[in-house]
Amino acid sequence: MKKALMFIGPIFDEFEFIYPYYRLQEAGYKVDVAGEKTGEYKGKTGLAARANITFKEAKEADYDTLVIPGGYAPDKVRREKEALDLVRAFHKSGKPIAMICHAGWVGASAGVMKGVRVTSSPGIKDDLTNAGAQWEDSEVVVDQGFVTSRAPDDLPAFMKALLNELGK
Repeated sequence: MKKALMFIGPIFDEFEFIYPYYRLQEAGYKVDVAGEKTGEYKGKTGLAARANITFKEAKEADYDTLVIPGGYAPDKVRREKEALDLVRAFHKSGKPIAMICHAGWVGASAGVMKGVRVTSSPGIKDDLTNAGAQWEDSEVVVDQGFVTSRAPDDLPAFMKALLNELGK
């Protein structure tokens, strides 16, 4: 069975979580949601979503891709050692890592962005370039296994690029 792992944390962006969550299911993926702890997390507008697995329990070998939504959650997620270890494991395995908006913070904190062409929310451009990434203002950028986009308006291009990377 094809499987995808998504990260979640407090004050996640609901659009950037829900759209990939359901598009991956439509494409035939079982989607697990990992957080610091299992249970409910509230999004930016109060909508709740659940983590069914912890960062510590999740294993890269069980999944085909990693998707990290934005919002304020990435600022919390990037402080979790197990989340960063997962990002490094996905990167090492060559499996696609999709990050939108502020999710690039997680990749930067994991130390996997050096020499990678990316896009993101312009607000974290400096963080990504300081982490060694080559930032550009584009709807979607695919490079070295990373699929990145700027904001919710880019979600259609973001998911089309991710599904293309996954061979859909």
